[in-house]
Amino acid sequence: MSEIGRLLVFAGVTLLVVGLLLTFFGSSLPLGRLPGDFRWERGGMSVYIPIATGLLLSVLLTIIANVVFRLLSR
Repeated sequence: MSEIGRLLVFAGVTLLVVGLLLTFFGSSLPLGRLPGDFRWERGGMSVYIPIATGLLLSVLLTIIANVVFRLLSR
């Protein structure tokens, strides 16, 4: 049970840090406007496909998850 507790604490701290970063620096982050995020607008319809942002977030979250699991397995 202590491992689950440490994981929940780490997840909470991580969410807090990400929330603070988005609150203070959210407008200056290029997420959603990367070269590879597609946006089409025609008439009253718009389509947005964030391929590059999704790939970047996937890689970052994979790295963070690997670090967390390696630290917890000790």
